[in-house]
Amino acid sequence: MTTSNTGNGDVDPAVRAELDRLRDSIDNIDAAVVHMLAERFKCTQQVGRLKAVHQLPPADQAREARQITRLRSLAENAKLDPAFAEKFLNFIIAEVIRHHERIAEDTANSKAAEPS
Repeated sequence: MTTSNTGNGDVDPAVRAELDRLRDSIDNIDAAVVHMLAERFKCTQQVGRLKAVHQLPPADQAREARQITRLRSLAENAKLDPAFAEKFLNFIIAEVIRHHERIAEDTANSKAAEPS
């Protein structure tokens, strides 16, 4: 077995440089993921407002099921664990529904406060 440590316990400079390069790539991808999630939530906020105005339920189980199926397929094609992708989407869906419920409540409260 080869070791990447130098004799004094430090990591070989070439290995350190490769680690830094890979970690920089990870940091860039993380930033892109955060920005994409922010854009997604901007869209879901608009959906939540539309649902609230038209008194539609915050959750749409048929849509969620289609999204899970779609995301699992995308994950398989990308060589990502579909179960992980589904858990990730379920986490996002739960947060979106929470936002939609709050928007619906705020909309109902503002309508109730309007003068008749």
